[in-house]
Amino acid sequence: MDNHQIKIIKPSGSLDASTSQELRSQITELIQNGVKIVLVDFQDVTFMDSSGLGALVLSFKALRAVDSQLFICSVNQQIKILFDLTGMDKVFTIFANQDEFYQSVFSHS
Repeated sequence: MDNHQIKIIKPSGSLDASTSQELRSQITELIQNGVKIVLVDFQDVTFMDSSGLGALVLSFKALRAVDSQLFICSVNQQIKILFDLTGMDKVFTIFANQDEFYQSVFSHS
């Protein structure tokens, strides 16, 4: 696995109805470019609502359809609770931070 197949997206602020479409567009572009692994780093995201979550789920399905993967890292307490309440913590692989992500991905390749 090389770094060209891994792309990191770092949204910031609120991930809601007005901003989640941009996330979807970024991931669609990565799919078209043949990226195998997308890491969404939530370090700078302060809040996410159901439309942000919906964009992640659609992105997850779109990536899986082309045999690519979506991972998440650095979620805050509000987003962690949202994932827990919706059961999405069982769907997404969530890492504490980028270092943990890289250690995991490169130890399995």
